[in-house]
Order: sequence, then structure tokens, then C-alpha cells
Amino acid sequence: MSAVRALFFDVFGTVVDWRSSISEFGAAMATAENWKLQIDWTEFAEAWRAEYAPSMVEVKSGRRPYARLDILHRENLDRIIPRFGLDGLDESQRQALNLAWHKLNPWADSVLGLTRLKRQFILATMSNGNTALMVNMAKHAGLPWDCILGAEPAQHYKPDPETYLTGADWLNLPPSECMMVAAHNSDLAAARALGFKTAFIARPTEYGPAQAADLAAAEAWDFIAGSMTELADQLHCA
Repeated sequence: MSAVRALFFDVFGTVVDWRSSISEFGAAMATAENWKLQIDWTEFAEAWRAEYAPSMVEVKSGRRPYARLDILHRENLDRIIPRFGLDGLDESQRQALNLAWHKLNPWADSVLGLTRLKRQFILATMSNGNTALMVNMAKHAGLPWDCILGAEPAQHYKPDPETYLTGADWLNLPPSECMMVAAHNSDLAAARALGFKTAFIARPTEYGPAQAADLAAAEAWDFIAGSMTELADQLHCA
């Protein structure tokens, strides 16, 4: 792996725990504002996330110009609000709730593992999250990125090739000197098809106890680890 100079990371699910974070954020906001509603906030988080992939279809198809994920998240929020009896939220409350995605908490091993990896590699995001979202999340969670790359710089969402290739290009690196790190097999497959090295990190509880996909590596990726710190061990990062 001496040729690899940069590690690109999927963020949602791989580096941060969106499910618990959104649930905790919603519950805390409801308590702070004294909402008289009985809401299963974990179900709310899962419902909101379920709108994620469908919301990008129009952009990926070219029928809609690129729109930041903050915008798609807000549209998705407005779509699911009636299901949970939150129709009465005003504009400021909806804006505040939408910012929950900027304050996701890392998995317990993420910060230590990334800090170790940073000593040897350039660390960059390769996320569908927009730049402001990624920067705010990094500040909140203590994520030691060297740069924020991914969908917004490329104006494309993963798994479009332009997303990965723009990241490599912005670092002036060929794909062969880049490695994609993700908890999602499809993400790694898209990157490997473009010449990236690959590393799978298992996050079998990303979607909770009923998770059925991405429980393990589906292919012989270059590296397969159970945590960010295990990946640092495999890459000989002190």
C-alpha cells in the first residue's frame, strides 16, 4: 500500500452513527421545546433516512440540477413530518431540526482511528453531504479531515463516477493512489471500478438490530476491518 497517498471516506454510517444521533437530537429538541407528542424518535430517524436515496434519483438522472443534500434533507423532512404529527412545526423549528444532520456523533472508534490514519495519509471525505454539512459535523464530532470532497465539489452524487474522480483530481492524484473507505459494499464497488483501492469497515448496527445489508464484506476488498482502529492497525499507523 506504499503507493496509496489519500484515503477517502464515506461518512454517513461509516464514520458517524446517524441513526442514534438523529433520534437523540429529535428527542432533545422535543424536550427543550416541550412538544406534547409521543414520538418514536428512532423510527423517525429511520423514516427520514429512508427518503435519502429516492430523493437523489432526480438529480442522478439529470432531470433535476444538482441540489445540496441540506436541501434534499429539508424536502424529505417536510415529506415525513405528517406521519409523526409534527405538522405544526414552524419554519424556524423545521430549520433547526434539519440541522440535526450537521451534528451527528462519531462511532466510538472513529476519531482515534482517523487520527492515527492521518499521520500517514491524506484524509478526505467522499460523502454525498454538502460542504457546510461536512465542516459543521467535523467541528461537532472532532473529525480530523484534511479536506472536504465528495458530492458538492463534483456536483454529482455517489455512485456517479464524477464524484470519486473529482476527489482524486482535486488532490492531483491518480485513482491508483487513492483508497475508498466505506461500510457499504456498493460504494466500494463503484470506487474500485475506477481504479481506487478499497477498504471495508463493518458497521452491522448502522440500521439497528434488523439491519440486513452490508453486515460483512461482499467481495475481496483490499482491506476488511471491524473498526477504524483496526484499519489503522492493518495500515501500520501508530
